[in-house]
Amino acid sequence: MLKRSRAAALTTFAAGSAALFAVLAGPAGASAKDASALQHASTNASVNAKARTSTWPTFLSAKDLPPHPTSSWRAGKVTDGVPEGLGFCVAETLPGYDSRYREYRTDLETNAQQLTFVVGSNAKAKALATRVNKDIRACAARIERSDPTTDARLKDYGTLPVEEGAHVYGLRTETSFGATDIGLLSVGRDGRAVTLVRWGQLGDFSDAPVKAFKKTTTTAVNKLH
Repeated sequence: MLKRSRAAALTTFAAGSAALFAVLAGPAGASAKDASALQHASTNASVNAKARTSTWPTFLSAKDLPPHPTSSWRAGKVTDGVPEGLGFCVAETLPGYDSRYREYRTDLETNAQQLTFVVGSNAKAKALATRVNKDIRACAARIERSDPTTDARLKDYGTLPVEEGAHVYGLRTETSFGATDIGLLSVGRDGRAVTLVRWGQLGDFSDAPVKAFKKTTTTAVNKLH
């Protein structure tokens, strides 16, 4: 992971908040009619939440992540919003559209995240994917401008022929005191859905499982429909 404690340039952000479906409770002394209306509103919210969940794209499972040599992956819950720790590479681009994410961890420092957006049209999704790719390509230079003591380097691992396409990158950062982090990032699209996958750990480009991550990305995009 591009850890905040290891690379000052990679600040955290919270660009989205969880969608809340509050349980409505009537005040003391409320009429039976009011109580019935409140119960109806609560039921509708629950039904809408279930409907939204059933139509949302499927996320990666733990077994879809690049195999770790000494530890198994664990997948967290699918959560509304945007995760912390994704880095500032795309912080300004992430829109106010519906988004969900899932986090993945091993027993060591290797971890991953998947963030998915569903937008109003194919054209909007294409524009979003284009902007995210542009931000990632400019990220190394942005890191070095933000923190001159950190050396950042980006590698472009090319595109993948899956659905409307996907692109894979590697981003390595090294601080002035020698701490090195390596991350793999990918952006893919299928119709109105755009997904961003990130894998990271301590290390250099030679430690990155690029082939396995490309397979993970392909799986992520295929699961969008």
